[in-house]
Amino acid sequence: MELPLVVGVDGSDSSLEAVDWAVDEAARHHAPLRLLHASRWERYEGGRPSFTSGRPSEVVMADHIIASSAERARLRDPELKVSGEVLPDDAASALLDAAPASFALVTGSRGRSGTLGLLLGSVSLAVAARAACPVFVVRGDEPSRQGSHGRIVVGVADSADGSAAVRFALREAEARGCALRAVRAWRRPAHGGRPPVADDAASAYEEQAAALIGDALRDEAGRPRADVHREAVEGPAHRVLLDASAGADLIVVGAPRRHGHFGLQFGRVVHVLLHHSSCPVAVVPQPA
Repeated sequence: MELPLVVGVDGSDSSLEAVDWAVDEAARHHAPLRLLHASRWERYEGGRPSFTSGRPSEVVMADHIIASSAERARLRDPELKVSGEVLPDDAASALLDAAPASFALVTGSRGRSGTLGLLLGSVSLAVAARAACPVFVVRGDEPSRQGSHGRIVVGVADSADGSAAVRFALREAEARGCALRAVRAWRRPAHGGRPPVADDAASAYEEQAAALIGDALRDEAGRPRADVHREAVEGPAHRVLLDASAGADLIVVGAPRRHGHFGLQFGRVVHVLLHHSSCPVAVVPQPA
């Protein structure tokens, strides 16, 4: 049985963009699309909800959100298998519970109740930080969301830690038939007030970064993959990858998953990309 691609919907413009993006992604991987909307109206019966046609208005709205999102998905791709469900839970918990039986989760960058000052909604942040499967956060301009650039970027961490993200990015590039740009940031060591490391000495750090990229991109037989652009770039990793997101259709990064740890489980690089990337972001869970 094929695992579905699950997208959270709440009727916001951001979630509608996520539905459109998820339809195309599901079609690329020949996966069914499952739409989830979380509604906790029945837990607040003391609030005296208004009724329409004998049903609470919150139920009517939830059903409408799912039905309209499903219709939007079918209009975009009539051949795609689409299902929808309203769950009596909060949005983050509903998506996290769905993660183990999903190919990936998809969220918009902002929810219906999002505060204007926030660059990323709390639901998207919580799901990206804790999900047991890859999470796509759909953000960026329309050309990036439409896949107009023909390029995916993957941030290469230490080979032992970053292999899951690299494998995921390779699969995405193959499904899309596009180029993959593997990027590893490197920096000259700091020496306080002393002069910076000379260029010939710094080249050793660049070569080390390039070697890590090469190791991460070797296939199962130990051969280097020829269809990937490798770049070792000097600078802070969060800035290097943020710059790389411009002109890309997707940027892929890894994040650790620590058993028994319930807080945010990623560092500055992933946090910056989720808030500021110029294209959609894929966060791939990796063992800590």
